[in-house]
Parts: sequence; structure tokens; C-alpha cells
Amino acid sequence: MNQSLVLSGVSKRFCSDRGGTVEALRDVTLTVPTGRITVLLGPSGCGKSTLLQLIAGFETPDSGRMEQGGRPFSPEGTGMVFQSPALFSWLTVEQNVAFGLKRRKVPALQRKQLVSDMINRVGLTGFEQVYPHELSGGMQQRTALARVLVLQPDLLLMDEPFAALDAQLRERMQALLLELWAQRRQTILFVTHDVEEALRIAHQVVVFTARPGTVDKVLELPSAPGSRDLTSSALTDCRTEIRAALNASSVHQPLP
Repeated sequence: MNQSLVLSGVSKRFCSDRGGTVEALRDVTLTVPTGRITVLLGPSGCGKSTLLQLIAGFETPDSGRMEQGGRPFSPEGTGMVFQSPALFSWLTVEQNVAFGLKRRKVPALQRKQLVSDMINRVGLTGFEQVYPHELSGGMQQRTALARVLVLQPDLLLMDEPFAALDAQLRERMQALLLELWAQRRQTILFVTHDVEEALRIAHQVVVFTARPGTVDKVLELPSAPGSRDLTSSALTDCRTEIRAALNASSVHQPLP
């Protein structure tokens, strides 16, 4: 992906169980810079996950434009990692990671090399023939990450992928993500509720309002993720600004 993804006036509504309409997103305008990590923060239910689904092509916006290089954006070349690993229980680690490559009809020898390299990168060498139920939560999530990354997506969408992990494992997974990003410089759009996680991994933090979600604030963080001092005055100011924005926009519209 050589050019930024630009969203202009993107809106999305859904039918509610009560027969009304829920406005999930309203007039979202945002630039996702190429080769950088953009983190979306906002109250639960503000449409962050919906926005990822629109970009991934799982849903269609009701209005607005998604463009890249002045042309309509295509989700081809996009990969998505969910909060749950969603692995195939009947496949081994190696088979799970190889699944997308096999569907693309990548030759067997090349596929084996790519899978072996990616399994090594995420620290799962020796577990190739293990099934998901035999893995810890962190190992399952590393397998899910490897399954997407081995396809070398230009745009990586991540929907709270580390939310269910304990604090220590979560920090290790964040470090792994930054290590992999440094190697490939992919564009990453990452959803979280955790301000500290955003400060650790993001180049750019986007704060959403409560439902209907729209962009309230965009902050460019100082220094590079992975090397910044989270206790610095600059990061303390960013933390305060983000928390203030979240506190000011935490009230949802009632469901119709």
C-alpha cells in the first residue's frame, strides 16, 4: 500500500431488535497514514469495530467515501485479527497458519517455507503440530496473528486482539507486534479501550465520541513506539488529553 487510506463522511446504521435504527457511525472523516500504526480509542459501542468491518469489506457504508490515491478503496490486501483467536480447532498450528496460503494456491514448498518463517517470528517453533486446545491463550493469539501476517497484508486491522490476555502477556504481545511492524512497516489500524496500550504502540491516536461514533480528536504521539518513555512529560500530556476527551464523550444515545 503506497498511499494513505482516506475516509470522508463515512456513516453506518443498523436495524435494532426493537424495530428501530441504530446509528453506529456518523460522518467519520479520517486519514490512516501508510506504514504507521493508528489506534482507535473510544467508549464501548461507539462504532470502532464497525469501522474495521467497513474497511475489511464485511459491511458497506450507508454514506461517505473510502479512498486510496484518489480511487475507491478495495479491501483486497487487507487482513484482520479479532479479539478471539478464532482458530480452526481441527487444524494444527502449522495448518492454521498455512490455511490462507493454501487457499491462494501457493506452491507447497514455498508455503512450507513461509509458514515456518512466520511461526519462528512469533515464537512458536516446536509447536507446529500442536492443536489450538493444547495452547495457552497467548499462544493461540500468536497463531492467529501469524495466520494473518503470513499473507503479508498491506493493511492490518486489529480489533482488541490482546484484550483477553493478562497484563504481562499483553505487554509481550504488544512488543511482538512492534517487532513485526518494524520488520515490515505495514499499515496497522488497531482498536483498543486501553489508553496505556495506545500510548505504547501508536504513532497516531484517534479518539471517538460515544454512539453515534465520529472522530473527536486525533493526536500524533511524540517519538517512535517501542522506544518512547511513557513517563515523560510529553506522554503525560498526551495521556491527560486522551482521558479528558474520553470522559467528555462517554454518553451514548439511547437505543430506539
